[in-house]
Amino acid sequence: MNHDRSRALYDRALSVMPGGVNSAVRAAIEPYPFFVEKGEAGHVVDADGNRYVDWVMGLGPLLLGHDLPDEVGAAIQRRASEGPMYGTPTEVEVELAEFVARHVPSVEKIRFVNSGTEATVSAVRLARGHTGRNKIVVMQGGYHGAQESTLVEGDADHPRPSSAGIPQSFAEHTLPVPFNDEAAIREVFEAHGDEIACVLVEPILANYGIVHPEEGYHEFLREITEEYGSLLVFDEVITGFRVGGLGCAQSEFGVTPDLTTFGKIVGGGFPVGAIGGRAEIIEGFAPAGDVFQAGTFSGHPVTMAAGLETLRFAAENDVYDHVDGLGERLRAGLTDIAADQAPEYTVAGTASMFKLIFTREGPGRDALEEQCSAGCRQEPTCPRYDFCPKNAGDVKAAETDRWRRIFWGEMEDRGIFLSQNQFESQFVSYGHTEADVEETLEAYKEAL
Repeated sequence: MNHDRSRALYDRALSVMPGGVNSAVRAAIEPYPFFVEKGEAGHVVDADGNRYVDWVMGLGPLLLGHDLPDEVGAAIQRRASEGPMYGTPTEVEVELAEFVARHVPSVEKIRFVNSGTEATVSAVRLARGHTGRNKIVVMQGGYHGAQESTLVEGDADHPRPSSAGIPQSFAEHTLPVPFNDEAAIREVFEAHGDEIACVLVEPILANYGIVHPEEGYHEFLREITEEYGSLLVFDEVITGFRVGGLGCAQSEFGVTPDLTTFGKIVGGGFPVGAIGGRAEIIEGFAPAGDVFQAGTFSGHPVTMAAGLETLRFAAENDVYDHVDGLGERLRAGLTDIAADQAPEYTVAGTASMFKLIFTREGPGRDALEEQCSAGCRQEPTCPRYDFCPKNAGDVKAAETDRWRRIFWGEMEDRGIFLSQNQFESQFVSYGHTEADVEETLEAYKEAL
């Protein structure tokens, strides 16, 4: 493939933007990323005219794909034509709030913001304000946006900032523990229970995996937070309105958190975030309560219209049947390919999410007939159970450099656009087709 124009654009970008990008993950591909000119259905076309099957989908927001259904596109354009914004409430934000509250089990009230990061920042502040406590528990490798409270690594005894620019005194209020480790959770609550404002967790480690919870793990989190008077916060920025359909991942797992953060799909491809939950807690936000939160662009009418029409279209059409069905086909096909060509690798994902993790060990070909058929589910009876990733550390121990430096480029050469590193999820959209799936599986077969 020719990438001359992308290379020239990247050279220009380096002159005016740090690293040549506006989000660090976009520069993960060496020696430079390709620049996209336009999207079409389940594809993108780059600045040099190269066409790719796009499984990144904007890192998750594009449930419907790049070509919006006529009624969705028309509603967005109509709203935009009425003026960009007003600095006062609009009816459409009320309608989107009502829609989310009707469908998501944990949501009685909701506050819209402008990004997933802003949503988790506000949720942590609200949890602290509601409980009068300072510490939060997070999962090692879980991602909750570029914020000081969660850019923390290490363990509960030795937390430290994972980024320059964050004081150690901030990190000391954050207690990182391994995902799927009930003993570690119990230990931090026994040591700090009366100081813990909340446990902040992705229902599925979707930004560092994909890693499913073991059976009973979220039920345990629900029980121990109630026992100690802490809040359970589900970060559904990625899984929201993708896993579990309109009820989100919490409906799939049957566990209702106190607070839920949203982003991506709830804005229909436009900048968005939200914090929903029990009314008595959400009422803690100003002006109803004393936890300050505000934003010039919060509840932006174009974003609200995009989110509302996207979710309405999903509710009234076969969107989830389509995307989940293609996701199942992808994972099943990848399971067969990996069993034949790379039996140590792990297929992960659910609904319309998928990933092939380059794990280093496996049970051997002879045992693979009994494995999870279309993505790891942490089933103790599966022959891969002792080898599949249980937490972010297990994913990090995979062959991440091989994936990024060799495999990604092999797939790009075959016209397949995958997430820019081993950790990020890949997503199916309503714009994808069975032909896209077959083309992608053939590319995996050749590249592996």
